[in-house]
Amino acid sequence: MGRVTSDTTATDAAAQHAPEPPGAPPVWQRRLRRFGLPVRPQTDVRTRLVPSFPEPSGRLWAVFGAGPEAAARLTRWSAWAGPLLVALFAGVLRFWNLGSPRKVIFDETYYPKDAWSLLQYGYEGTWAKNANDALVGHPPELLLSPEHSYVVHPPMGKWLIALGEGVFGMNPFGWRFMVALLGTLSVLLICRIGRRLLRSTALGCLAGALLAVDGLHFVMSRTALLDLIVMFWVVAAFGCLLVDRDRTRARLAAALPVGPDGLARPDESVGDRLRLGWRPWRIAAGLCLGLSAATKWNGLYYLAAFALMAVLWDVAARRTAGARRPFRSALRRDVLPAFGATVVVAVATYLASWSGWIATKGGYYRDWATTPEGRTGAWVWVPDWLRSLWHYQTEVYSFHTGLTTPHAYQSNPWSWLVLGRPVSYFYEDPKAGQDGCTVAEGCAREVLALGTPLLWWAACFALLYVLYRWLFQRDWRAGAILCAVAAGYLPWFLYQERTIFLFYAVVFVPFLCLALAMMIGAIVGPPGSTERRRTIGAVGAGVLVLLIAWNFIYFYPLYTGMPIPKSAWHHRMWFDTWV
Repeated sequence: MGRVTSDTTATDAAAQHAPEPPGAPPVWQRRLRRFGLPVRPQTDVRTRLVPSFPEPSGRLWAVFGAGPEAAARLTRWSAWAGPLLVALFAGVLRFWNLGSPRKVIFDETYYPKDAWSLLQYGYEGTWAKNANDALVGHPPELLLSPEHSYVVHPPMGKWLIALGEGVFGMNPFGWRFMVALLGTLSVLLICRIGRRLLRSTALGCLAGALLAVDGLHFVMSRTALLDLIVMFWVVAAFGCLLVDRDRTRARLAAALPVGPDGLARPDESVGDRLRLGWRPWRIAAGLCLGLSAATKWNGLYYLAAFALMAVLWDVAARRTAGARRPFRSALRRDVLPAFGATVVVAVATYLASWSGWIATKGGYYRDWATTPEGRTGAWVWVPDWLRSLWHYQTEVYSFHTGLTTPHAYQSNPWSWLVLGRPVSYFYEDPKAGQDGCTVAEGCAREVLALGTPLLWWAACFALLYVLYRWLFQRDWRAGAILCAVAAGYLPWFLYQERTIFLFYAVVFVPFLCLALAMMIGAIVGPPGSTERRRTIGAVGAGVLVLLIAWNFIYFYPLYTGMPIPKSAWHHRMWFDTWV
């Protein structure tokens, strides 16, 4: 060993304080590698900005005798053919016997009737107390009067329900039609979103298939409630933001200089100064988020969460492109346009959804601003309709925050992910010979808003997996899924005293399915795994998916109100809290 001199000591000290080479991982990553954090190979900046889709293998099509060209063509078509087939499967499930039960079930006592009233008057009128029985009578009667009624949800979702009623009439099929259609389309959206997010057509279709066989999503797709409509617009907004993310990052990548080796180089001027220009997909996301909030107010949480997430995506894109101060660059060039494209567009959409109430004079609180109470205060210069609408919103807010009336099926959000207390929408116990009951012991007919248990319980582990991916592997896809789940789930913990129900969770069910698809992809094994590893992983993943499908089939009678023997019904009540 050589003798340590002052020169070598100075050299070592200089090495310790020397600037890190470009692209070197941060100190915290180098330290975590001691505990198993995988080393990511340095790739072209353009590839990091917009990862390409892996080139799919044609081996599957070759098994069926397709040549190389035909296999390549079929692989390209599968990007849309696969999602469309999954959506067709989901649609058949949801529309089959959609008018059964021929009853007004659970909260259908509100929204279909309000929707029909909007068609007639532009606002919610008043129905007679026996209106539910009259609607499904022989012949049906519409016991509606133009006297306004007090409603506590915005009108957008009810206008959509009214579209089905306008085409098919005021009957169970008519008022459930649009919800079933949106439920089916949401499966298609998740297939395409999963494909773009996970860069895999197979995993995207798997996420859609899981959503198609989730019991809660299935029941909500066949019931005229508002929560599935909120879910549809949230999923659509998420998809729009994903497309916007890819397109803007591609714009940054195209502006980067290319080195002698043909690879793109990070460039400070591009990362810090490039204007990202017109972003129609972000505006479309703002429109969808406005429509979600105009259906139920919990859509506002998604507006806040997704707007923040989109800006953070811009920060990350600018950092990758070479920005020295990505936060400051995003603040200067992206935040204000993002605010306009999401928040301003969403607020305008929300106001537009009240156009029927604004254009007519019979709605609840419509003329409040002209009363003595409404003529006082500092805001009398604001148009009467806007002051009346604002007063209406404050009254509705007071109602929602003060709703503590006990209900037999209310549940605490702590129990939602494990399906602690599902909601019974409809129950009858026909005797032998009645309503299709053929057994002497009698039957039970129920529509139970219960998620497919094995899917939800597996999703609990999937959430832990994506949390690990986000925290320790800095996987933005996992962070996006977590953001979407958190925006639909965590706010309910602020209302511990409020009367709330498990079916509110339907808004984040699609993102549970994305998390589960991501975990199943990891079970199958990453690219480059050995054949033995992939085989074992594929068998394990296949068993899990088949068990989830079987679980849905097993509970299918409870999702559709089919008559089954009472003993079979009891066997499906796995926990006392499900009764």
